[in-house]
Amino acid sequence: MNSIITGWLFLRTVVFYLGYIALTGWFTITGLLFFSYLPLSIRGPYLITWNKWILVWLRLSCGVRYNIVGNIPDGHYVVMSKHQSQWETFYLQYAFFPVGVVLKRELLNMPFFGWALRLMEPIAIDRSNPKAALRYIQEEGVKRLQQGKRVLIFPEGTRTPPGQKGTYARSGANIAISAGAPVVPVAHNAGECWPARKFIKSPGLVTVIIGEPIPSTDTNSRELTSTVSHWIESQMLSISQAPTPPASENGPQPV
Repeated sequence: MNSIITGWLFLRTVVFYLGYIALTGWFTITGLLFFSYLPLSIRGPYLITWNKWILVWLRLSCGVRYNIVGNIPDGHYVVMSKHQSQWETFYLQYAFFPVGVVLKRELLNMPFFGWALRLMEPIAIDRSNPKAALRYIQEEGVKRLQQGKRVLIFPEGTRTPPGQKGTYARSGANIAISAGAPVVPVAHNAGECWPARKFIKSPGLVTVIIGEPIPSTDTNSRELTSTVSHWIESQMLSISQAPTPPASENGPQPV
């Protein structure tokens, strides 16, 4: 029976990726042909529709639904989110648009997918030079906030399996403090349906909790990062279905 279920999930995932490739190709080609010469304020709303349709197709093909708890605040701020999978990169860029997402530069060189990302003007960093990357994140992040945009950063740096916690970097807090902008924390359990570095997608409900803005005044980056980390991880305890490893092992309606 398990092999039948696995085979069925595998087939559904194949169908998803066929649609994923088609949607990515369509929005990349049309974006390059008709919108690349236009400012982000015009091309962005069209290109970000790609993210929405990826999530719609994922629900139809693999049965991955999502439920949002909380509201998207107005204004500009730094979004600091849990990072478990690729799912949240699609949802958060769509939900918090206009937003500059911090990501590794290598992603921009991927055919079609990377080309589409480049059109969204992300904050792409070279991870082989950590000091230069930190300076670039700081400079570009503050600049985006001053332009009235938002900045999306995954403080754990890489995807962590459900039930685990990574080390929270202070770069997001530094940006918020330098720009005098608040931080909006986000918790979710997307890795339980779209696990990192695994092919098969599992049907289920992704719960996304959007917190109230946390002021960046009268604090420092260490304290602000600790506050954000504590909020996110405490929310994870209520939504994650994965067992939490021992400390010694740790390094509305469905849509």
